[in-house]
Amino acid sequence: MRLLTPLLLALSTAAQASGPAFVNALLIPGDTGDLYGNSVNDGRLGFFSDLYYDPHRNQWWGLSDRGPGGGTISYETRVQRFTLDVDPNTGAIANFQVVQTIKFMQGPTAFNGLAPSPTSVLGLAFDPEGFVVNPLNGRFLVSDEYGPSLYEFDRDGQFVRAYTNPSNVIPRNASNVPNYASNEGNTAGKSHNRGYEGLAISPDGRHAYAMLQSQMRDELTAPYTRIVKFDTDSGAAVAQYAYRFDISGNNPGISALLAVNDHQFLVLERNNLGLGVDSAYDGADKRVYFIDLAGATDVSGIDLDAAGASFTAVGKAATPWIDLDAVTLAALGNVSPEKWEGLAIGPRLADGSYLILTGTDNDYSVTQNTDGIQFDMYFNFTTGQRQQCDLGVNCAGAGWSLLPGVLHAYKTAVGDPVMAAYTAPVPEPETWAMLLAGLGLVGLMARRRTPASSQAAAA
Repeated sequence: MRLLTPLLLALSTAAQASGPAFVNALLIPGDTGDLYGNSVNDGRLGFFSDLYYDPHRNQWWGLSDRGPGGGTISYETRVQRFTLDVDPNTGAIANFQVVQTIKFMQGPTAFNGLAPSPTSVLGLAFDPEGFVVNPLNGRFLVSDEYGPSLYEFDRDGQFVRAYTNPSNVIPRNASNVPNYASNEGNTAGKSHNRGYEGLAISPDGRHAYAMLQSQMRDELTAPYTRIVKFDTDSGAAVAQYAYRFDISGNNPGISALLAVNDHQFLVLERNNLGLGVDSAYDGADKRVYFIDLAGATDVSGIDLDAAGASFTAVGKAATPWIDLDAVTLAALGNVSPEKWEGLAIGPRLADGSYLILTGTDNDYSVTQNTDGIQFDMYFNFTTGQRQQCDLGVNCAGAGWSLLPGVLHAYKTAVGDPVMAAYTAPVPEPETWAMLLAGLGLVGLMARRRTPASSQAAAA
């Protein structure tokens, strides 16, 4: 394997700049419900497997994943629209409220978080991990780990179509029989539970980018994962790019991909340590990097760990834009959360800077024992202890709580070079029409006022 010189020159200015400054945090109780209630398998709020801010509608979206139980408990998958109060000067956030819960449906049947059965048939099994709104038509694009899959839904959550995957990412054995539910027998394609974790869309809505969480089964010796570029018109994959990890050890992977413009992105990279339902607390490593696809090799037909393979990986800043472990909260025992998975560019603030929002996936505060039996996990953040309780039954007493969801607000510096490169999504034609109509009405009213103003001036 021969890696060509990484593309770092264009990123050097951004790499040297100080990143966004932490503003404040929200802790959202683990027993918070969505609009279906708060029972563990239909209503307990599934926190931020992804975050998305739609600047044209001023809407926040938080994606729930496959549900509690790691694919063993029936759960109708969904996305949550929520509201936040944002201080226009400081970027401080407050008053998180779920205002809409949309289930992903195909006709009258919901996509379900249960693992595929039989394992060679994906069916309606769904583990959503990435979410964007296509600015061309307002529809939802959602990426999935089981397939991996990239699906399009209308704004009511009804399935519209599946994008066409490149064949090399399908998990399969030597006879090309897929196993979507585990690694058993698979020698190629995505690794189990490590499908399309990140999802971004270009500002013009013409391309979507889905990112595998980590190495494929046939590329395990290479420190790379893949970004797959899709044409949103045809739904076909048109290119793939190699992304090199900086974090090593303890199952490194990516958790979010966010478009800055049509070729530059932010990537949330992390390991599996920190405050979680069953992870070790020490050794957390979570970072956000600025990357550039310009000049990177299309590796669609390249085996990334083959002897003699030659390609240019995605350009990547030498230092993180945000070090998520730099801020810990006393209320969480000063331990960094394990699963930082949500990342979004929020509204522009009064001084021209931007709010950056990050969020955690708390796994519904559910874990399982060695026999596969599911339990609620309760925490005492003063002592650092954890205790398993029967699902839906608080057996831990005073001082104990389910693992909360966490939101962190960051404020970019005015003139930050990363945000200087930012292009906001272009609104769909209907939005433009409404905007132009509004401007026309303003112009008409101004013209109607002019004669009266002139007469007043002449008098």
